[in-house]
Amino acid sequence: MNNVLAALPVHERAMPFLAHLEELRKRIIFSILGILLGFLLCWSFADRLFGLMQQPIIQALRHHGIGGGLVYLNPTDPFDLYLGVALVLGLFAASPFVFYQFWLFIAPGLYRTEKRYVLPFLVSTVGLFLAGGLFGYKMVYPASLDFLIGYGERFQPMITIGEYTKLFATIIIGLGLMFEMPILVFFLALMRVITAGWMWRKSSLLHPCDLHRGCRDHSDPRHLEHVSFRCPDDGALRYQHRRGLAGRNPS
Repeated sequence: MNNVLAALPVHERAMPFLAHLEELRKRIIFSILGILLGFLLCWSFADRLFGLMQQPIIQALRHHGIGGGLVYLNPTDPFDLYLGVALVLGLFAASPFVFYQFWLFIAPGLYRTEKRYVLPFLVSTVGLFLAGGLFGYKMVYPASLDFLIGYGERFQPMITIGEYTKLFATIIIGLGLMFEMPILVFFLALMRVITAGWMWRKSSLLHPCDLHRGCRDHSDPRHLEHVSFRCPDDGALRYQHRRGLAGRNPS
């Protein structure tokens, strides 16, 4: 068996399990070092980057006629804020290097014909990650702040920089990762884990299934409402929601 494996090309030889763990450890260490380098680069511009980060909350407060800005309750909060800003933006700055390390980890398990996707993989993953973060900063985060502050406009806001930084990092990084879903689906399909037919059948349980809503024509608004979901796999999966008078069985 060893002679057969030795006769195979290098890209088709099986790696031992411990070798995979060693490779994973090395790629994780390199990724952490890359993020650390991005953090150090962004740390020198932390004050300027914080000015960009606080623009959404300042605009949301002014839109509702509220003055002031962020506050802090602990003497260490401003320092933690600059650390958080530099770390989040350093992650985006180091994302090309981090995704390249991920590619180097999975590349030994691919055939030579599959390795030609390295450049499209790097361009698409980095582009989608940055696009997700930019979409969160420009669209989702300002709209969320405007809605939340408007919902509590009866109260006087006192937004701490610690909670604001956590919310900022959650939305920006979360949307960046969500934008990576097409790449994940592509590789699962490439490894034959999922197929187009499987995705169509499973997605039909939620969105593409036929929604038939019929309501009984009745003058009383407390009527019987029927909602049925018809899916291609399960025939007809019906859910009935009854609304009627308390203690009265709907006819």
